[in-house]
Amino acid sequence: MALLDVCRLERGAWDWNPLGGAATPRPGAPGHYAFGVEKPQIAVPPGRQPSEFLQTHCEGSGSSGQRIELEHGTTTMAFTFQHGVIVATDSRASSGSYISAKVFNKVIEINPYLLGTMSGSAADCQYWERLLAKHCRLYYLRNKERISISAASKLLANMLVEYRGMGLSVGSMLCGWDKKGPGLYYIDDNGVRLGGPLFSTGSGNCYAYGILDSGHCPDLSVEEAYELGRKAISYATHRDAYSGGVVNMYHMKEDGWIRVGRTDVSDLLHQYAEAKK
Repeated sequence: MALLDVCRLERGAWDWNPLGGAATPRPGAPGHYAFGVEKPQIAVPPGRQPSEFLQTHCEGSGSSGQRIELEHGTTTMAFTFQHGVIVATDSRASSGSYISAKVFNKVIEINPYLLGTMSGSAADCQYWERLLAKHCRLYYLRNKERISISAASKLLANMLVEYRGMGLSVGSMLCGWDKKGPGLYYIDDNGVRLGGPLFSTGSGNCYAYGILDSGHCPDLSVEEAYELGRKAISYATHRDAYSGGVVNMYHMKEDGWIRVGRTDVSDLLHQYAEAKK
């Protein structure tokens, strides 16, 4: 509300044209995402294309004035194996160069058989994955069965692609268990949707991939899978300045997910260093 007052804009007075051109007045437009309407919409900068608005306020736009520097840092990973899916993340939440939280849960519990991870903007990831949880629940009520992992990931990708180029920052993984067994998909704010046996996102993903590529195989035991997840995240936090905190781990099983626990990355790195001596 304060930003609207400063900009002297009337909430919901203008609507942007997705095909280009000038904005058109739209009386009674919603000023927020309306869950009750037939075709939900979110508020966008009025009077111009959202992508053009973002370019004028972000780093490297060439115009004078304040710049929004979008800095993100995290490490999340997930992989499938014979006993389900392992999901592990770090826990450092940052606001630019400021560490706002040391122990932050970057795994979103969508339902007992579906988990999502957060990478990019925490607000964007939480909002869209909570909206996905609503649609998954509605699917269950209408069809009397759980939505498949493939369908849930496609639903999230379709929601994000509608707002491509509008400043969303989402790099998420969806994992779960359905009739086909364990499933894992990667979805981002461009609408990219990829299925595979392992993924890692965030600024420390290249370090996590190094551990995963050397240690991952389908026939891992449960304890070996837990150790691989801890090692991948802890070494990524050691090399990546924007990741840290604790290793937060979940295990997706046939009867639902369980929370394995939290382990401080400093303790793990000391253990690995002692083991090398």
